[in-house]
Amino acid sequence: DAIVEVTETGSTIKAHGLRIIHTLLETNTKFIANQSAWADPARRRKIEQIAMLLRAALDADGMVLLKMNVAEDKVQGVIDLLPSLKAPTVGHLYQSDWLSVEAVVTESVVRELIPQLRERGAEGIIELPITKIV
Repeated sequence: DAIVEVTETGSTIKAHGLRIIHTLLETNTKFIANQSAWADPARRRKIEQIAMLLRAALDADGMVLLKMNVAEDKVQGVIDLLPSLKAPTVGHLYQSDWLSVEAVVTESVVRELIPQLRERGAEGIIELPITKIV
């Protein structure tokens, strides 16, 4: 027996003990506007906004936000571990010598990264899903 299935990664097929024997078609998604809508400045602006939000959702795929508290004397060791989009966000906690550190990281590194952050003094580590990166 055989089936034809639409799949992104094939992981569900493999999880059910099946295997992919041939790829029939590879596709991609297009965002299309008709010419009259694109020519109208107000509608064009809306189209561009929708495209930006769709791109932001795609860019966020596989990314998470890590938030943690770190004593001021240990913050450099923690920051040295953090791969982030640009640089981690660091701010003082209210009436404290502790800092709040935030960084966007790929979800695939979190399992190994969190124990390393704890070893370097990070506490109260929170992992949050990200739905958009604009």
